[in-house]
Amino acid sequence: MKFFMCLLIGFVTTTHAQYVYEPSNDFPYGRPNPDAPSALQDYKDLIGSCDCFSTRRNPDGTWSDKEPMSWRFKYIMNGTAIQDETLKEGGIHSGSIRQFNSDSSKWYVHYYSNRSASKTLSTWEGGQKADSLVLYRNQKAPNGSDGFYRIVFSNISNQGFNWVGAWVDPTETIVFPTWKIKCRKRLE
Repeated sequence: MKFFMCLLIGFVTTTHAQYVYEPSNDFPYGRPNPDAPSALQDYKDLIGSCDCFSTRRNPDGTWSDKEPMSWRFKYIMNGTAIQDETLKEGGIHSGSIRQFNSDSSKWYVHYYSNRSASKTLSTWEGGQKADSLVLYRNQKAPNGSDGFYRIVFSNISNQGFNWVGAWVDPTETIVFPTWKIKCRKRLE
């Protein structure tokens, strides 16, 4: 009987120890796995919960009223990727899975929303440029011109960050912002 108890305790301890970088009571946002690509540190100051205000461009070109939202980032997949989730008072919630591919030296971000379930998730790709994180997805302008939807995380610190979504032409000389979010880290 003692043998089986020791075996069971050893199995449970070993199984639990395999996932030490997952969110837990001691580390509610998880931890970076030391075996993960060093680029995982690009998001280190975003990990945690933020109180934010979101505003979008209206069809007439004006900006909407600020909408309060929360944005939470955490380590997942045993500390080798990042997941984020937004909760908005208006009831539209979203999230993404962020994985770094060492072969291409790019982040791949897969976006989802409760607004519409999709067979295929939208994907952005990009990485760190200077002090910002910049991600792109192919998107034509309303007039049919080639371009991208560009997402920029800027002013990133342990106090919060800014986020801007904009349509840009291939040379990024034309920039048309459509969405802005300002976030401040929640004191926990």
